[in-house]
Amino acid sequence: MNQTPAHQCAYVAFGANLGDPAAAFRFACTRIDALPRTRLVARSSLYRTVPIGVGGQPDYLNAVVAIETRLAPLTLLEALLAIEIEGGRTRPLVLAPRTLDLDLLLYGEQYIDEPELSVPHPRMHERAFVLAPLAEIAPDLIVPGRGPVAALLAGAGDQVVTRLGDG
Repeated sequence: MNQTPAHQCAYVAFGANLGDPAAAFRFACTRIDALPRTRLVARSSLYRTVPIGVGGQPDYLNAVVAIETRLAPLTLLEALLAIEIEGGRTRPLVLAPRTLDLDLLLYGEQYIDEPELSVPHPRMHERAFVLAPLAEIAPDLIVPGRGPVAALLAGAGDQVVTRLGDG
């Protein structure tokens, strides 16, 4: 028998550096909030960051949203990937510029290690462009196995992240 999971609080990172990233964020928020058994409960400001690991690309706009969902983690991931495609995302190569990128950062306090999904997101604790918006909407959050968001953000202090305001 397939039971509906209990409500989980999940966090999703947004990033884009092609097209109109602010419009892409609004689009993503609308689509995420419209997912079945899912409700968007908080969204951070937009943050401008330089691309990591590549040169010659436009700066990114990044943000994080908090949702309450009854979708199973892999079902949620599939829905996020569908939103990316609907938003024009293509994957020509790793670290390519993108119109819309959605990463499932956290799903409750669960650890997930599947070929398709790792939660907590494996590099989130190193990335100020994830930690700054996450700290804005969940300042007391503890990242399982890593520690408090505020302490993790302090450890990524050499990365420049500029808060722009609401998306």
